[in-house]
Amino acid sequence: MTNSQSLRARIHELAELIRNHDHRYYVLDDPELTDAEYDKLFRELRDLEGAHPEWVEPDSPTHRVGGAVLDKFTKLKHRVPMLSLANALSEEEFIDFDQRVHKFLDRQPNLELEYFAELKFDGLSINLTYEEGLLTHAATRGDGETGEEVTQNVRTIKTVPLRLTTKSPPRIIEIRGEILLPKKDFVALNQEQEKKGEKLFANPRNAAAGSIRQLDPKIAAERPLVLFAYGVGMTDYSMPETLAAYEDLLATWGFLVSPERKICRGVEDVLTFYQRIKKIRAQLEFEIDGTVIKLNRLAEVDQAGYISRNPRGMIAFKFPASQETSVIEDIVIQVGRTGTLTPVAHLRPVRVGGVMVSRATLHNQDEIDRKDVRIGDTVVVQRAGDVIPEVVSVVTEKRTGNERRFVIPDHCPICHSKAERKEGEVALRCVARNCVAKLRERIRHFVMKDAMNIDGLGEKIVEQLIDEGLVKTFADLFDVTKEQLLELEGFAEKSADSLVQAIAASINPELERLIFALGIRHVGERTAKLLSQHFQTLNDLAKARAEELELIQEIGPEVSKAIIEFFTDSEHQLETKKLLDHVNPQKPKAKISGGKLSGLTIVITGTLPTLSRSEATKLIEENGAKTSSSVSKKTNYVLAGAEAGSKLDKAVELGVAVINEQQLLEMIENS
Repeated sequence: MTNSQSLRARIHELAELIRNHDHRYYVLDDPELTDAEYDKLFRELRDLEGAHPEWVEPDSPTHRVGGAVLDKFTKLKHRVPMLSLANALSEEEFIDFDQRVHKFLDRQPNLELEYFAELKFDGLSINLTYEEGLLTHAATRGDGETGEEVTQNVRTIKTVPLRLTTKSPPRIIEIRGEILLPKKDFVALNQEQEKKGEKLFANPRNAAAGSIRQLDPKIAAERPLVLFAYGVGMTDYSMPETLAAYEDLLATWGFLVSPERKICRGVEDVLTFYQRIKKIRAQLEFEIDGTVIKLNRLAEVDQAGYISRNPRGMIAFKFPASQETSVIEDIVIQVGRTGTLTPVAHLRPVRVGGVMVSRATLHNQDEIDRKDVRIGDTVVVQRAGDVIPEVVSVVTEKRTGNERRFVIPDHCPICHSKAERKEGEVALRCVARNCVAKLRERIRHFVMKDAMNIDGLGEKIVEQLIDEGLVKTFADLFDVTKEQLLELEGFAEKSADSLVQAIAASINPELERLIFALGIRHVGERTAKLLSQHFQTLNDLAKARAEELELIQEIGPEVSKAIIEFFTDSEHQLETKKLLDHVNPQKPKAKISGGKLSGLTIVITGTLPTLSRSEATKLIEENGAKTSSSVSKKTNYVLAGAEAGSKLDKAVELGVAVINEQQLLEMIENS
């Protein structure tokens, strides 16, 4: 063996040794070397790689120290969307979920279902892509469809395998998991932040997310982040039959998986698991906010189906909201984008469920009166669903007599215009056209991630643009120039260029995003998507009548009234017209006319050879057909894969045509 061959072999040997010791230390908690012995190996590898960079392996342990500083994060589309879970906030709600799943699976009510139960980590969701066993990409969840690529930062996490520990890895697989910061390390990090005079993190989840979203990977490398793996996206791998077996497989590939997990038989078994985890929650090393309960068999998860972005065979069984007491020091009015005056309690800061809370919503005057909330009161505060702070009740026995009643003013606190309460509503609204508070909230909503998704347009910059008179309508955003930005405090050449480019990059939004961005009352993301699919253009939506709107499933009289009021308002008409001079909304692909799938209803069952269920659904809908979760006489085709269940039996019984994946693709290609 030549000297070169010997050195290259030593680099490979050292990399293998260090990977093995990393796994033993960080995943198995069973180290074999002292820190000094480990450091000696690591220094030797680093020195050899420095002398021979051409021999550095793509999964070298030295990559964990952090790479070059990034200019910005790029967007990365997930091959399969990252779905979210519906919540159960009580035992009754979980029992209701179980009963629904029985119906989805066509099972007798007395038949116990097999669930896989594990911890619901309170961290940052991440999607890891492995190709031929090597980690190639890592992306945040984002909006479920597209996230931010954070590969360099994720490579620094010691519990993320840079190479799967298997001789026969999948050709490609997306592995989903949660990035966490242990509780003790969160405390230490905040102590360090305080010493430096820097902003403290609100909770471990916030700290984990903040670490991963640093442009300098060395910052992430310095923090003891941990990844737990649990999910799967796109893959060509022959998956195990159950989620429990899949997590066992992840463990053999080098991942940490939930330390508390169990196959449960029926509701009682799940409730026992839930209560046990609730009792030991405080002793766990990581923050959790509940348990996740999933049908264990993957075929049953598919059979149960999906609604919007939620799999119907899985649920987040969350813990009750955390509660603490605090004192209301003041009540102020917040003006929303539709002019709603919302009373907000300013509290003496208190930690609730691991988060420092200093404000809580009081909703409206009726709620204030019903709970008899006064300035100076000691109150019970909770984070509803462990997220939104609210005042639950008043501790009346702690009153001193100095408390003051509060009445929402009949005018806007920002523009001082008269506020009105419409018939049938509980909220007071500022009706002024030129209210700067309404404009600020409307613009903030317009640019947010789930709407137009304009990077870099945060709250402070929106306020600057409005205060300087540069933005008075949505359309004005697209006329902002680099020169104007350079006149504003905090902007330099690079930041001004970046913002102008980000605004320009948003001029071809998906129609559903644009509809949501307009901020129409009662029109959330789901409704915006339904409207975009039905009307195809913003102009057609603007001309819609109530009868047509209410033909759309999930849209009732209240929503249709709000839509019509928005588009018949003269100022909104003018604003929308100006906006369409700057942006070119993209028609949804779900209504392709003239293709052989137009007008068809297709039911998917079983596991397809190459397409995931969500990919197949998207493909079908983009080519004009509808997908359904149940088979009936109105079903045109059943798309069946391996382990097809009762839907296939029903199709045979009703005489519905059954096709496979290849036949579906041929139908589309020949359309």
